[in-house]
Amino acid sequence: MTENEPGETETVPGKTRDALRAAHLYYMQDLTMDAIAHELHTSRSSISRLLSHARASGLVEISIHSPLDLPSRLEQEILERHEVHAHVVPVPDHASDVDRLDRVALSAARILGQYVDSNQTIGIAWGSTMTAMSRHLVPKATHNTEIVQLNGAGNVRSTGILYASELLRRFGDAFGAHVQQSPVPAFFDDPETRRAFWRERSTRRLLDLQSRMDVALFGLGSPFAEVPSHVYQGGYLERADYEALSRDGVVGDVATVFYRADGSSDGIALNERATGPDFAVLRRAPRRVCVVSGRAKIPSLHGALAAGLITDLIVDEGAARALVEAA
Repeated sequence: MTENEPGETETVPGKTRDALRAAHLYYMQDLTMDAIAHELHTSRSSISRLLSHARASGLVEISIHSPLDLPSRLEQEILERHEVHAHVVPVPDHASDVDRLDRVALSAARILGQYVDSNQTIGIAWGSTMTAMSRHLVPKATHNTEIVQLNGAGNVRSTGILYASELLRRFGDAFGAHVQQSPVPAFFDDPETRRAFWRERSTRRLLDLQSRMDVALFGLGSPFAEVPSHVYQGGYLERADYEALSRDGVVGDVATVFYRADGSSDGIALNERATGPDFAVLRRAPRRVCVVSGRAKIPSLHGALAAGLITDLIVDEGAARALVEAA
């Protein structure tokens, strides 16, 4: 190996081979980067780039096992109180909501590989959190895996196809999975139109995939969050819709299906026009991974927990503390 940039004169397999060798020497043999550079006849900066590539491409996975707090008190309390497995992401209290979201999304993207495997159907709900997460995904090769969109993305301003397809493409590329999009609006104008669409064979195929999900991945829509949930600021709702949601006591949504603080969703008029899966369908998925950032989403999180929608929670430390303190 020479001091040339790894990506400039080497093929991708060559770069992967060099990254694996550097990673083995660094993580398994405890050699310093200077020592590895000397052994491989290259520069320290080249070794640093190879190690970064090894981590980013999934060749190396890093786990932290703290002897002081294993499992963490917050994760243990959430498990005991809500029967949900939590991953608490350390984020300083002074972090901005945008930075907090990005840190949680980065951690969630790196954790997700634990849940994804071959021969699975994975449902994904679009939104601000999933978009942030999609930018940090770590590749993991799978086969016979499908990604299915959980809810339509169109509205009166846009078809939503470009937005949803880019988001889903990133997940599909990361896991070598086939992507199934949902070519319907987020909300129909008339419940009867929704019922008619749901009778169509092409739509029934997608609904059948949703009913057989192995993993569901979603964030929580919230009217209270400082980083606006996409459904609340993307032209999906009109003034009359907001007024109706307020009257119905709505605290949040999962895949554009709304719910109250007690987890109930029946009798909420907008749900009759929504294209996200009924909660009974969502609960059939053995693993339901929810990613949450910010204390403002605690009311939404309480409602989702009350509805039994979550099996695994990835959440920032401040929101985890607020969840435990409010219980």
